Amino acid sequence: MDDVTILGETNYRGKFTKFGIRRDDRRRHMYVIGKTGMGKTTFLENMVISDIRKGNGLCVVDPHGDFAHKMLQYVPSNRVNDVIYFDAGDINYPLGFNVMESVNPEYKHLVASGLLGVFKKIWADSWGPRLEYVLRNTILALLDYPGSTLLGIMRMLTDKSFRKKVISKVTDPVVKSFWVDEYSRYPDKFQQEAIAPIQNKVGQFLSISLIRNIVGQPKSTINMRDVIDSKKILLLNLSKGKVGEDASALFGAMMITQLQLAAMSRVDIQEEKRVDFYLYVDEFQNFATDSFADILSEARKYRLNLIMAHQYINQLPETVYDAVFGNVGTMIVFRIGAQDSEMFETEFEPVFTANHLVNLTKYNVYLKLMINGVASQAFSAQSIAPTWEPDGFQDKIIRISRERYAKKREIIEGKIARFSGFTDSTEPTKGEMESPKSSPRSRPNEYQKKREPKKYQNRSDTQPRQNQSHSQSKVNDDSHKPFKKAFQSVQKDNDT
Repeated sequence: MDDVTILGETNYRGKFTKFGIRRDDRRRHMYVIGKTGMGKTTFLENMVISDIRKGNGLCVVDPHGDFAHKMLQYVPSNRVNDVIYFDAGDINYPLGFNVMESVNPEYKHLVASGLLGVFKKIWADSWGPRLEYVLRNTILALLDYPGSTLLGIMRMLTDKSFRKKVISKVTDPVVKSFWVDEYSRYPDKFQQEAIAPIQNKVGQFLSISLIRNIVGQPKSTINMRDVIDSKKILLLNLSKGKVGEDASALFGAMMITQLQLAAMSRVDIQEEKRVDFYLYVDEFQNFATDSFADILSEARKYRLNLIMAHQYINQLPETVYDAVFGNVGTMIVFRIGAQDSEMFETEFEPVFTANHLVNLTKYNVYLKLMINGVASQAFSAQSIAPTWEPDGFQDKIIRISRERYAKKREIIEGKIARFSGFTDSTEPTKGEMESPKSSPRSRPNEYQKKREPKKYQNRSDTQPRQNQSHSQSKVNDDSHKPFKKAFQSVQKDNDT
C-alpha cells in the first residue's frame, strides 16, 4: 500500500470502499477545485499527512498559514529533523532565501522570467514593455555578479560605481551591450523616467524590513536540491495576514521557481533513480505566473509532482488554464459555481451534468482519476477525515528550524546595513570592510593629520583678519575647556 495514496471512499454497489492513486499516476499532477468551505483543505491534509508518514519528500505552499502550521502537529518523531518550517512572518528569526544565488548559466533566463512573472502578476495594471526591458537586463546582469541579491536591483540603477563593478562581470554580450552602449547613453531625464517605475514598485518591497531580511541575505539557508533529494518536509507559511498579499505571492512564486530549477538540475541523475517530490500549492492562483505553466509541462520527468487547489477558474491566467487542462491527469471537483460547472460539464459528461456539479454537498466530490496512465470515467466519492492523532512536536520543530536555517534579526540587519545597496554608494563593500587598508582605525596618522593645529594656523593666514581674530577669541574663551573642544571650535570657524 506504500505505492498507493488513499483519497477517499466511493459507494460501489451499496458498499463504501476506500480508493487511492498510485505513485506513477501522481506524476501526471492533480487538480482540485471547489468553493470555500467545501472540504478542499481537509482533502489536502489527508494527502500531506499520508506522505509524511510514508517518508516522502514534500513542500506545502500555503498563503493563509493555517494549513502549513497545522501539519507540524502530524510530524512523527522519526521525521522531526526532516522538517524545514519557513514562517515568512517570523520577524525575529528570518530564514535566508536568495533566488539569485549561484544560478546555473543554463537557467539564468528561467530565473529572470520567474521573477519578472511574479512582478508582472502583482503590478499587472501598471506593467509596461520598457519597465520589463530594463528590469530584465538588471536581473540578468546581477545574476552574473557574485553575492547578488534582490537588493542589488535598486543599486544597479542608481549607483554608477556599483553598476560599473557589475558590468565588468557580465558574460552575456547582449546584456553587457545594453548597459554599455544603451543605458549609459540615456539622457538623465529619460534615464530617470525609465527607472522610476522600478524604484516605485520593487522599492516598496525592499523597504519592508521583514521582506528585506529574507531576500537580502547573500547565502540561502535552504538548499532546494537537497530538500528534494533528501526527501525533506518543507512547510511554507506565507500568511497574507502577516506579510501582505503581494509579499506572500512574491515569496511563493520565488520558492516554486527555485524548486523547479532544483528539479531540473536532476538531469544528472537517471530518471528511474530520481526520487518523487510532492508540491502542494493551496490557492495556487496567487502564484500562477506564466512560468508556472512550464512546470506543469516539464516537471513530470524530473519527478516534481504537483497537487494544486483553488476556488474558481477565472482566477487563472489563460496560459496557466491551458497548461492545467492540457497536462493534469487527475481532476477532483467539489461544489463549484454555475459558470465553472458549464466548463467542467464537458469533462464529466455523460455521467454528470452541470446541475450535479453545483449541488454537491460538503466533503463530496466528482472526479476523473488517472489509473495506470489512463483517465478513468468520472465517478463520485467522499473525502475522509484525518485518522491520525497529532504527535505534538510542533514547538520542537519550530525551534530546530530556527537553529538550523535562521539567524537573529539583529545580525541580518547589521550585515544588510553594511554591505547592501541600501548603504551609501561610497561606503566600503564587504571585501573592503575586511581589508585593514580601508578601515578608519588603521589610518590614525591620516586621521590625526587633518586635525593638526599647525595646518589650520597656516590656513588661517590666508583668511581675512576679522575671521582670524574671531577664531583666536574663540580659543581664549574656551581655553578652560579640554583642548579637543576648543580645537573643534577653531576648525568650525575656519571652515566657515
